Amino acid sequence: MTRRGPMAEHLLTVTRTQGNNRALTSGEVVPAGFPLAFKEEPVLVDGFRRMVRELAYDVCEMALTTYLTAREHGVRFTALPVFLVRGFHHGAILVRKDSGITEPGHLAGKRVGVNRGYTVTTGVWARAIMALEHGLDLDSVTWVLSGDEHVESYRPPANVEPAGSGKKLGDLLLAGELDAVVNAKVDSPEVVPLIAEPVEAGFAALRERGFYPINHLVVVKDEVLDAHPGAAKAVFDAFAESKRRYVEQLRTGVVDTADDRMYARVMAETATTDPLPYGIEPNRAILDLLVEQAAAQHILTKPVDVDSMFAPATRQLVG
Repeated sequence: MTRRGPMAEHLLTVTRTQGNNRALTSGEVVPAGFPLAFKEEPVLVDGFRRMVRELAYDVCEMALTTYLTAREHGVRFTALPVFLVRGFHHGAILVRKDSGITEPGHLAGKRVGVNRGYTVTTGVWARAIMALEHGLDLDSVTWVLSGDEHVESYRPPANVEPAGSGKKLGDLLLAGELDAVVNAKVDSPEVVPLIAEPVEAGFAALRERGFYPINHLVVVKDEVLDAHPGAAKAVFDAFAESKRRYVEQLRTGVVDTADDRMYARVMAETATTDPLPYGIEPNRAILDLLVEQAAAQHILTKPVDVDSMFAPATRQLVG
């Protein structure tokens, strides 16, 4: 798409249907002048990879740290401050019951597995929790990856290494070859969360210091934004309207999924009327923290101004 003017085609869009975007993916809400054609990716992270490596879609849900990494490496898409997925990651760090490791500080000098790549957003937030809340020196740990990076040109720091072809982090943990794993599913009664009562720890961090991590946002291909200056605001407004309808349902007690229950509890414990605010300003503190942690964890090499991360037409929008 290179010609300015009205849209002639639908914008090919990848996002995982969930409460806050269901009115959009169902067609109840349509961006004014910029209709979306949704493509379902059975594994959402495969969509991230295709967007980063091929610019395969016009609009795409994207992991936040993947976006920051891709942006630094020149990938031509730009984010909208539409934050589709938030959550708590205190339970993402697992250890063996018999390991003797009872707090994150005990992982200094140890080997810790990380699901997929070093830049995976859940891994970034889990490492931030261990560093900021428990004082772990992240550079003292050897981080062992089960996969590669979405951004092929990114090179992790020297204390990051691959697990090896075909090796599963859970198996390595149970065999004692890893001391902990992050963001990996391990089906064994011998494995427990490192941080006790992780759900309560997450909500305590929210109440006490506003720690409410963002995992996913929305990006639009620069070619689309250049050709159609109105697209950014129209797409933002549509995602915001879809989310508004979802939040209204939560307020009336329509709570069916684990995510619904989490967002309802966020509202109850923080006295907010919206557990999923869109826009830069309501989220500036957590975005600043993510950028700070991405630099501290050797993912970003250059300073990033939060406002510059987002399409200019959306920088003042809140929804």
